[in-house]
Amino acid sequence: MFATIAAILFGLALLLELLGENIQNLVTTTTLTLAGLVFLALHMAGYGSGAGRRRR
Repeated sequence: MFATIAAILFGLALLLELLGENIQNLVTTTTLTLAGLVFLALHMAGYGSGAGRRRR
């Protein structure tokens, strides 16, 4: 789940970088990239992957 969010954020950052746009000077390519890295780190740490669930 977090990997999907990270991929979407990286895609948006790439699109904004290619278009040379910022969203109200609050959301820049740097903030989207850093947010993507946070979600990627959470995914790599095991959060949101469903690996800890037990099935009966």
